[in-house]
Amino acid sequence: MSTSSDFEYRPTTRTGRIANFVDTRVGGSSIVKEFGRKVFPDHWSFMFGEVALYSFVILLLSGTFLALWFDPTMTSMEYQGNYVPMQGVEMSGAYASTLNISFDIRGGLFLRQLHHWSALLFVMALSVHMLRVFFTGAFRRPRELNWVVGCVLFILAIVAGFSGYSLPDDVLSGNGLRIADAIAKSVPVVGTYISMFMFGGEFPGHAIIGRLYIVHVLIIPALILMMIVVHLFMVVVHKHTQFAGPGRTENNVVGFPVGPVYAAKAGGFFFIVFGILAAIAGTTTINAIWNYGPYDPSPVQAGSQPDWYMGFSDGGLRLMPGSWPFSWEIDLFGLAIPLAILLPLIPMAGMFGVMFAWPWIERWVTRDDRVHNILDRPRNAPFRTAVGAAGVTFYAVQMIAASGDLIATHFHLAVNDVIYWLRALYFLGPILAFIIVRRFCLSLQRKDREIVLHGRESGRIQALPHGEFVEVHEPLDEYRRYKLVDFQDHQVQPARANAKGKITGSEKMRGRLSRMFFEDRVAPVTPAELEAAHGHHDAEPVAVGAGSHSAQLEK
Repeated sequence: MSTSSDFEYRPTTRTGRIANFVDTRVGGSSIVKEFGRKVFPDHWSFMFGEVALYSFVILLLSGTFLALWFDPTMTSMEYQGNYVPMQGVEMSGAYASTLNISFDIRGGLFLRQLHHWSALLFVMALSVHMLRVFFTGAFRRPRELNWVVGCVLFILAIVAGFSGYSLPDDVLSGNGLRIADAIAKSVPVVGTYISMFMFGGEFPGHAIIGRLYIVHVLIIPALILMMIVVHLFMVVVHKHTQFAGPGRTENNVVGFPVGPVYAAKAGGFFFIVFGILAAIAGTTTINAIWNYGPYDPSPVQAGSQPDWYMGFSDGGLRLMPGSWPFSWEIDLFGLAIPLAILLPLIPMAGMFGVMFAWPWIERWVTRDDRVHNILDRPRNAPFRTAVGAAGVTFYAVQMIAASGDLIATHFHLAVNDVIYWLRALYFLGPILAFIIVRRFCLSLQRKDREIVLHGRESGRIQALPHGEFVEVHEPLDEYRRYKLVDFQDHQVQPARANAKGKITGSEKMRGRLSRMFFEDRVAPVTPAELEAAHGHHDAEPVAVGAGSHSAQLEK
């Protein structure tokens, strides 16, 4: 006896039968149905993650084309290609094949430049996306591991970029490899072995290009792709973060579903990103290796600059003093350790370590282990925003220092003066950025509080019967008011005794950090304050200057 549960859908068309066969075996329709209902909030700041994803797709497509023609060998040969100034010059196979891609393969130069510009945009969009996540507190529970995935992605992007622009084996990339060799050799005990492994012998060796090629086209892209999949999986599993607003809570998401709204918008946005990159690649030259020539260890090219995301390593080395006031090389148990190379990199390693651990650092200091799906406005987290600004300043100073020689020549300055100023900013810049940004955030919070309580300035001036001029303030609409008052008030969490009644050293440190975080703060407007303020507000005129009418001024 058959029942309704025995019914099996049988498509009438051939395409339908194939689709039904695949669906009944892999369960694709349920996956698509579930993902298609996923709601994403609509805010402009979320686009940077999409830009990074689309740039990576363009990187894969353009890189696949380049891999078909590139020859990753350091075997010496004589160039016989179409670029006349280089004909007859002895060079490696890698450099010759890069020239062939640029001048002999139809569309090769365009795709080389598209690949390079896409790489720059990928790292830039990824960096801005991570800054957005940091400044808005999107890394808090339950997204701590997703933040770590983002940090790993950033480091992988740096490695991918470095290995990519080192492949052509020109003078510029060779100088970069020379710096990498010096950094590797500065590592105590194992540095020399790391260098020998990288280069297959003494620098420059005959194996580095082939090994970088495998890293660049196989290992790093696979790791980046895996991290992107993990990141998107976590985004789907967790509720998407959103900014505060009416109807938005920790338990819902206000926005548009993936299908069909978000899918259509994302598809259009991909082609916008692709079109902009194609326009830049077709009109703006980048990495013109034919101007540099094949790599030769003897010359050092003046004015050589790494890509911006690698500038911190080169800039840190340039900021390090030479032998004054003493030699920076020390002997430790018979091992010569070149601190002039090692010391500038230690603070950057520390910054990356703090970046990885920040979700747990903030949770420890604030004692806040709640689930957070509502984002903070950066001004409402002054200490976190100030720390982020200090970190960006620290990174930017070293990045700018990598161009210290060009700054000196272009602005007709002494290169030593430029380096002296940058050395001062290396130490003072993060401190000044922290103080200034924190004060800005607190001032903006006070301004928001004033606007909520007294309304916004309308620009309309009114004359009172006794001759005084006042400005009319208008109350905010409900949406704007909700945005300004809906944020969490973090207060100082003093050190607490443990179960044995003892306050440990780490707990005392946490208490001091908590005071540093939240001692200077602006509390959000309470419902009682809001009711008291708006009970007599109603667009009343408020005096803009001092006078004898104290009642008007108080209003």
